[in-house]
Amino acid sequence: MAIRIQVTFDAAHPPTLGAFWAEALGYVEDAPPPPYTSWDEALDAMGVPLDQRDTAYAVVDPDGVGPRLWFQKVPEEKAGKNRVHLDVNVGAGVPRPERPDAVRARATELEALGARRLYEKDELGSFWVTMQDPEGNEFCLQ
Repeated sequence: MAIRIQVTFDAAHPPTLGAFWAEALGYVEDAPPPPYTSWDEALDAMGVPLDQRDTAYAVVDPDGVGPRLWFQKVPEEKAGKNRVHLDVNVGAGVPRPERPDAVRARATELEALGARRLYEKDELGSFWVTMQDPEGNEFCLQ
């Protein structure tokens, strides 16, 4: 049995949050179902009204390795700390002494996209920056 994982985010504006995570992870917008060549074409055929086209959004790993990320619109705002979060390894292959600078540089790039840096940790041989995405979901860069 093949198992595929999808990570689902509740969001105020799925396309905006999905675009952030696509940029953060090197993902792309999920393709519309065949035979459609665009989401507008697919949603027109499905009869989805224009005012409801921001209710969901998905991004995928272009290499087909990582999980699909699904963003669904919810009416309530985020409340409290995430019980699950993503760890994004941006320092893989970087020599240990250079990792903090590489991680900090990527954190700065993500801040320009709307993320917020919360704090840094350097302990037990690991360095990471804990951040929030544009809607307040916590994640770590390591």
